Amino acid sequence: MSTLLISAIVFMTLALTFYTIGVFGEKKEGTLLKWHAIVFWMGFICDTTGTTIMTKISGGGFDFNLHGITGLIALLLMAFHALWATVILAKKDQKSKQIFHKFSIVVWAIWLVPYILGMIIGMKG
Repeated sequence: MSTLLISAIVFMTLALTFYTIGVFGEKKEGTLLKWHAIVFWMGFICDTTGTTIMTKISGGGFDFNLHGITGLIALLLMAFHALWATVILAKKDQKSKQIFHKFSIVVWAIWLVPYILGMIIGMKG
């Protein structure tokens, strides 16, 4: 297994870990806190890094297939999610802080689709 592939796997697993901690930590707290937004950004950064490495391994470019499309949607949703969390915290919008976790769980579930597809594709080799 190449060093690049190991790095990509580590970054994607870190993205899953950070995002899961953030989403379910927020749900447990019942409100959005600053550390949740930080963890969302860390997950996004790790996902972007892992995706960039995987793109390099595959020869570059966007693959217009189920994994590529769902992966792009997931990355865009993660960016929007982290940005929206940051805005809510900056504005100190208490109502939005209380309901944000509903959106978080949806984004997390959508993010799992390309993550799982990537594992399946990787195992098929």
